[in-house]
Amino acid sequence: MTAEQLGFEGMPRRLYTCTPSRLNTWLDCPRRYRMTYLDRPAPPKGPPWAHNSVGASVHNALAAWWRLDLPERTPEMAGTLLMRGWLTDGFRDEAQSAEWRERAREMVERYATGLDPADEPLGVERTVATRTDQIAVSGRIDRLDARGAELVVVDYKTGRHILTSDDARGSLALALYAIAASRVLRRPCHRVELHHLPTGEVAVWDHTDESLARHLRRAESIAAEAAAADEAYKTRIPKPRQAEGLAVDHTPYDETFPPRPGNLCAWCDYARHCPEGQEAAPRKESWAALPVETA
Repeated sequence: MTAEQLGFEGMPRRLYTCTPSRLNTWLDCPRRYRMTYLDRPAPPKGPPWAHNSVGASVHNALAAWWRLDLPERTPEMAGTLLMRGWLTDGFRDEAQSAEWRERAREMVERYATGLDPADEPLGVERTVATRTDQIAVSGRIDRLDARGAELVVVDYKTGRHILTSDDARGSLALALYAIAASRVLRRPCHRVELHHLPTGEVAVWDHTDESLARHLRRAESIAAEAAAADEAYKTRIPKPRQAEGLAVDHTPYDETFPPRPGNLCAWCDYARHCPEGQEAAPRKESWAALPVETA
């Protein structure tokens, strides 16, 4: 019996629900995508990373700072919030954690000094979402500013990589945030900014409607591949053996979810479950992504 005979003709296609992170994970490594989003129970992750603790602590402090009453929004209070919410996971020891807590405190205080506390953002840690005929995408923006008639997407960065306008221009996530914010708030949004707190540098890109549309088409293309793989996982591929407490045999999955071994494997949370990844790059120490410490 056909779909038309069953009365399903003309029914809307199911949308692929995703975040920019999910799309980028598929691009980086389909095997990691499977272990992150499809395998249940998910394979155990490796130890937490110190640089993630720094990033989360800084993001949380800045979000909390904007939620304070206006008179309380001082640089010193930004540092206080950082100290109160400091996360310690992944550091080599207490001494290293304490050193980076002080560095991060100085970082957020210096950044807050350059902010106008009265210039209220339209959103802080704000979730936005939009959909097309193919995808339903959502994500959380670190800060959404109103500058004149336009919206501006602001993303905080704390890593050691020095950012450029190319990073802002090429970011699928920032482009999708701009599209979603514009649709949700019914205001134009073309500018995206990466604020690198360690250096104080701001990487900026002003999108056009055409460049945003290209990013959206790219997201739909990635989503189509991932959705097809999701369907194959549900209908044709055996469930993971870890559900029975056994080691995962990747062989039935590799045609649909092949590994993409390379240098990034050293930072993968699932490297212990991936022989190709372990061979490509030994796992780094959990604090290895922190900038080189000074004496």
